[in-house]
Formats: sequence, C-alpha cells, structure tokens
Amino acid sequence: MQHLSPHDVMTMFLALATLLGCAKLAAELMQKIGQPPVLGEISVGIFLGPTVLGHYRPHAYETLFPTTGPMPIVLETVTTLGVVFFLLTAGLEIDLRSIFRQGKSALLVSIFGVAFPFASGVLAASAFPKYMGAEAGANPLIFALFVGTALSISALPVIAKILMDLNLLRTEMGTVIISSAMFDDLVGWILFSFVLGMMHPSADGSIGSGVKHTIVLVLLFVGITLTLGRWLIDKILPVLQAHTTWPGGVLGFIFTLTMLGAAFTEYAGIHAVFGAFVVGIAVGESTHLRQRTSQHIHQIVTNVFAPFFFASIGLRTNFVSNFHLGLTVTVIGVACVGKLLGAGWGARLGGMDPTSSLAVGLAMNARGAMEIILGILAMQAGLIRENMFVAMVIMALFTSLVSAPAIHFLIRRRRKLTLKDTVTAKLFLPNLAAKTRLGALREMCEVAAEAVSNAPERLLRLVSEREHVLPSGWENELAVPHARVNGLARPLVVVAKSEGIDFDARDGKPARLIIMILTGDNQSQHDLLGDASELFSRKEAVEQAVNANSFLELVAALNAPVR
Repeated sequence: MQHLSPHDVMTMFLALATLLGCAKLAAELMQKIGQPPVLGEISVGIFLGPTVLGHYRPHAYETLFPTTGPMPIVLETVTTLGVVFFLLTAGLEIDLRSIFRQGKSALLVSIFGVAFPFASGVLAASAFPKYMGAEAGANPLIFALFVGTALSISALPVIAKILMDLNLLRTEMGTVIISSAMFDDLVGWILFSFVLGMMHPSADGSIGSGVKHTIVLVLLFVGITLTLGRWLIDKILPVLQAHTTWPGGVLGFIFTLTMLGAAFTEYAGIHAVFGAFVVGIAVGESTHLRQRTSQHIHQIVTNVFAPFFFASIGLRTNFVSNFHLGLTVTVIGVACVGKLLGAGWGARLGGMDPTSSLAVGLAMNARGAMEIILGILAMQAGLIRENMFVAMVIMALFTSLVSAPAIHFLIRRRRKLTLKDTVTAKLFLPNLAAKTRLGALREMCEVAAEAVSNAPERLLRLVSEREHVLPSGWENELAVPHARVNGLARPLVVVAKSEGIDFDARDGKPARLIIMILTGDNQSQHDLLGDASELFSRKEAVEQAVNANSFLELVAALNAPVR
C-alpha cells in the first residue's frame, strides 16, 4: 500500500503551516485597512507561488511546494476540502423564503442582474473566443456559456460585508440587494453545473445524452434535498441538540451531509462544490439551526479551510507572465457594464430613484470568491487558458474593492437625514399598551396617521405588507418596522417602548424599543434606517433609549456618541 514517506509528511505540514500562517496574517492586515481578507490570502499565494518565490528563489519554492510526487495531490485534496466547505457557508446564507417574499424590485434586479451580464459575456466570448482566453480545442458554445455564467454571479459574502460597513444592510435597498444576490448565486451555480455537465460527454461520446443524465440527477438532487431533505434536517437537528454534546454533534452531522452532497454531485458529473452549496441551503433553512452553530461553522471554515484554498490560487499560475492587459481590461469592462446596466435598470423599473438604482448596481457588481472558484474549475477542466484565469481573478478583486467606496461616495453626496432631526414629542409613546406585534403596529400607525391627517388603516396595511416581506426585529431588543407611503410630505418616526414584543429577531429576543419609520421618498428611508443601525449597534444604546421616561431623555439618547 502506498503511503507518504516521513519526508513527505514533513513537507506537507511545513507547506500547510506556511500557507495558513501567512494567509491569516495577510488577511488580518487587510481587515485593519478596511479591505476584504481574501485579498490578503490571494496575495500571499501569489508571493509564495511561481510569480515571486518561484521566480527569484526557485529552489526554495520547489522544496516547499514540489510539483512532482504526492505533494501536489495532498495540496489539491486540502484545497478541495476548503472550497467545498466554503460553499457550505455560502449556502447557509441563502434564505429561500426571503427571496420568494421580496417584491417587484428584488425580482427585477435579480432577473436583469443575471440576464444582462450573462448575455454580454456570451456575446463577447462567442465573437472573440481566442482573445477571451478559450483553450485550444475548447467547445465554443460551452466556453461562451461559461463566460456568461461567470460574469453573472455576485459575491454574497462580499456584498453583505459592504452593506454592513455602510449601515445599509437593514434598509429596503439592502434587503433588495441581498435577496437579489442570493438569487444570482443560486441561478449562477445551477447554470455552471449544467456547463460542467456538457463538458463530460457520455460513454458513446455524445454530449447531449451526458447533459441529459446530469440535468436529471441535478434536478432530483436539488428537488429532494430542498424538500424532503430540508424537512428531515429540521426534524433531526433538535434531536441532536437534545441528545449530543453541543456543538460537536450538530457540526459533525452538518459536515457529514456536506461531504455526502459533494460526493453525489461529483458522481452526477458536476463539481462537488454544488452539492455542498445545496446542502448549505437546506441546513440554513431549518428553524432549529442555532445562530451560534452557524457562526461556529463560519469561523471554522473562513479561518482554517478557506485560507488554504485562496492562498493556493497563487500557486497555480504565474500572474506576471500570464497577465494580458487587453484581456483583463475587456473582462472587467464586460463584467461591470453588464452588471451595472442589468441590476441598475432592474432597480429603476422596480420603482427606485436613480441614485439608489446606481447604488444597487454597484453593490451587485461586487464579485469575489465565486468567480475565482469558477475560474479554477474551468482551468482544471481545460476550458480556459491561464491568462483568462488571471484576468478573472483581477476582475473579481477589482469589483470587490471599488464597490464600497463608490457606494459611499453616492451616499455622501446627498444630505443625510437623522432620527433626531425627525422624531417629535407627539410621536413618542413611552408606555405602549399593545402586547402583540399587530397591536403595536396598529397603535403606532394611529398616532402617525393623526399627525399627518392620513388613514391609519392605510399605514397599517403598508407596514404589515413590509413586515411580511422581512421581519423588522433587530438584535439587542430593537425592532424597526418601516414602509414607503406615497404622497407623504415628510418622514414620520414613531418611537415606542414596550415590555417586550416578538418581532422575529435573529437573536430570538423580544423588542423593548420599537422605531417605526414612514417615508414618502426612498432615499430618506435609507438615511433613517442607516442612522438607526449606527445608533443602536450596541446593546447599551438601546438600554439608554428604553430607560428614557421623557422626550427630552430620548433626544439625549439619540445624541449620545456612537462608540
């Protein structure tokens, strides 16, 4: 039986320790300066790979990362585990119910945000396949479909981080962007799974029958996993939590399911990452998955497994010798134009103002890890050349880096409206009588309607509809129901205190401070929701507002500096 020699074992651990240690150090440095950690992890791989270390110290590079023997297989195994588990965490972030509950804006942003970049990518790859980096002998149709798919996917983790940093995650624009990014990820990976299936013809050499076989197995897998599988997971999780040590029993169960899903999709003719992604969706949909358990998985994967994968990207190719300026600029241009036009136009048709529509397009334009993963899989399958892979990596990093500053610039250009500018003594309810969510909304809408001579039933309907789309419970015992009211001349902010009402917050705690925001124009709603997110990011700030017994004390709480 073949086995690793003592020298191989030593080299393996030395290489893995170097990759992980340097990648985490670089990731922490990037976070300190406000950049995505993945940028540091990839940069380390480029420095340790053939681009820098292999060029200036080839002997040291070959000693640490030998290209012959068992070491390449060992490294590929570890990095495959890294990318499979990374897609598990991406799947956990997908909320199917949130996608289906979103309104016209999210639906249009989702559809156009996929259709435009997909069409532009297919057209560019079909017209100039060699220039766009197609490998010699690659099927033109498969290559064009791959480029279109790769340019369609947005990076959900990167987008969520951008929205959190800008205090836009809980705004209406933020929920539209997140739901659309979820949809884009889901559609993109399904499309890519079919592209991979087309690259694996059947035994008789017929591509068509191979695709049919893959499509049938993939549809069965997705259908069963997201229906019966999701139901079983929801039943099994509470049993495991009751009879096994936490979080070990649940983590072992989830990682086992992930590897089984990865094995099946690999058997079906597509990459294992798709199986992990679908299993992540099914697990994340369970109401019994504790938030702390999900955080444990995220911490393990992003701090241990994922750095191996992202650092190994630089080991795969020489980023200097394979850099092609024209190709890189073309890929960036096609990717940005398609996404900005598609997602931005979808937001505009959905009723958003021009500035918000542009901000939606910029947020959806952030790519990141997903495109890099697709590029590696395509290069391993012999579909693209190394220069196309380098262009895709640079495009993914470029779009991730420019999205946040561009959105921040758009937001900073307008006058910022704050809660303390809007709240009035007449709209402060220090002793809310209602004990239920609907009762609280009705009581607050009656006060708001009286202030502007409007019908309380109309306000309650609009707020309830928005509440149905996305529950307004935030963390730290805070709820922020909100709605847009056409014809409302000025924003209304109703602040109420309660003994505790369930607004379906992620931390499971009832809301003691309720801030209802009603606006006539979309932009001021972003301002007020963002201000609420910034002011009450700490539990102490919520406590100070809850302890306010007069309007003057409430204003003092709103004026308290954010630390």
